[in-house]
Amino acid sequence: SASSFCFYGSFIIGIVAGILILLFMNPLLNILGSNHDTYQYSKDYLFYIAIGAPFILLANTFGHAVRGEGASQASMIGGMIGTVVNIILDPIFILTFNMGTAGAAIATVLGNIFGCLYYIYFLIKKSKSMSLKFHYCKNCASVAKNVLSIGIPAGINSALMSISTVLLNNALIPYGDSAVAAMGIVTKVYLFIVFIHMGISNGIQPLLGYCYGAGNRRRFIDILKFSGILTVICGSILTLVYIVFSRQIMGLFINNSEVIQYGVPMLIATSLAGPVLGLMFLSINSMQALNRPLPATLLSLCRQGLFFIPLLFLLNHLFGLDGINYTQTVSDYLTIFIAIFMLFSSLKTLPSSLPESNLH
Repeated sequence: SASSFCFYGSFIIGIVAGILILLFMNPLLNILGSNHDTYQYSKDYLFYIAIGAPFILLANTFGHAVRGEGASQASMIGGMIGTVVNIILDPIFILTFNMGTAGAAIATVLGNIFGCLYYIYFLIKKSKSMSLKFHYCKNCASVAKNVLSIGIPAGINSALMSISTVLLNNALIPYGDSAVAAMGIVTKVYLFIVFIHMGISNGIQPLLGYCYGAGNRRRFIDILKFSGILTVICGSILTLVYIVFSRQIMGLFINNSEVIQYGVPMLIATSLAGPVLGLMFLSINSMQALNRPLPATLLSLCRQGLFFIPLLFLLNHLFGLDGINYTQTVSDYLTIFIAIFMLFSSLKTLPSSLPESNLH
């Protein structure tokens, strides 16, 4: 029932999202900060992304669903298929066919379509517990409730990341195009650290859920400890690399001395939360595994919403560009502090032997 609900639900939501983007494309592009020079490029890219929205949502949904079944290798293969197809088609559409940003968008959509085809094949031919049959969607209110309770925190976090990016770009506009371009590069570079943390946290969430359902408290704690140590080690190494080689890393993305000059302090400031950022994602995923969607949602709201947005305006007012540079780091540390407190409070309430009824 869950897989069928996710399949048709994500596809329908993708269609609705695509239609809304097409209908409100012009005001949306203005809100996102497109100017006279970039407007047509942005419009070309967004048009094809809107057309492919159902497949983009479907590929992402079943990447998580397949991993939740325990088929992590199949989830990785589906993601890699989409990435490889995108990488191969990008230069063909952009350079050979001279399609520019439209070509990049088409390559992205086709990559997701190929990923969807693989996931559909896996679900039909190899999955032991998932199905795409429509009749499983009947009377799925309870399934929808469980799916949404787990998915809403992650969805809120993603939505707030987009809103925060828009507000961040708008705050940087008075400092010039080079500052906006530099922060755009820094944000993408920092996402590598974020995705490493999210990958570890998302990878263990099914394991935590299994342990909680099976009543194995000790194994739950052991997995959580190991993952916490792993995220701190990985985050610390990457943060050190980013700080030491900040100028070289910026130079990999652009050959503009002014943009690099802006980008170096931005990258250093943004990366300072890298060593411990994974503890926040581990806390969110642990709350979801413990069937505590409300605390998980609250944590998702804090990082990019309750803390980031007001801090962006406050620190910009008090310290100018330096304040903007440190907004994400301050927001991250505040959220991490709350996340650890909430996680330890939840773990203290767990009985030494979890009830078998949680399996149901």
